[in-house]
Amino acid sequence: MGEKAIPIYPCRSIEATWEFYRALGFEQASWQKRPNPYVAVRRGDVELHFFGWRKHDPAASMNMCYIVTAAVDDLYEAFRGGLKQTLGRVPARGLPRISALRDMSYGVRQFLLSDPDGLQLRIGQPISDELGHAPIPEGRVAKALHMAALLGGDSKGDHRAAARILDRLLTTDDPLTSSDRLKALVLRAEAAVHLEDWPRAATLITEARTIRPTDLSTHTDDLRRLDDLEDQLPTA
Repeated sequence: MGEKAIPIYPCRSIEATWEFYRALGFEQASWQKRPNPYVAVRRGDVELHFFGWRKHDPAASMNMCYIVTAAVDDLYEAFRGGLKQTLGRVPARGLPRISALRDMSYGVRQFLLSDPDGLQLRIGQPISDELGHAPIPEGRVAKALHMAALLGGDSKGDHRAAARILDRLLTTDDPLTSSDRLKALVLRAEAAVHLEDWPRAATLITEARTIRPTDLSTHTDDLRRLDDLEDQLPTA
């Protein structure tokens, strides 16, 4: 048919927006300073347009865009690497920020990227033919981990609620497997970072480093996120 939809979003500065997306591997598709500031960026088949608006409030932004890819792990590493090279760390809180890469309960492997003006890019790859939400796990531990990830993620952002669930799980009398404990510690450390509870975050990260699950290959996402969370800790 030939049709193509291109979203247009507000930004406070087209210069700053271009520098951010250039660090992620985008190229400049269009640039205009007068009569109205405007910039377009492109990476492969993904194209985003922005108009300059100095009164834009990033904290109040509800702008979102979903990007479907067949190589979400590659994109995540490219974006994560670009952010670290530009900012000196992988930002996990505030703006800009990038979430953990996770397998979601609705059949996609996904991460979220928020730019300096609050635009949230949801970037996912289908990993199942069933794209609806799977039932909430029935087991106590699996259910707690599921709910904590759901509440603490950028979709909800209720880090205090996630922390309460994880604190109960981590202090239970029933021992957790090393795999479940590592997942719980990483999620709880993430909540602590978002809540700026730096002493608790440092303690949780240190404990997580001592966990040795039987199969480390199944915890690549958790260990990578642990590295990024550790980079958020204030330096002495």
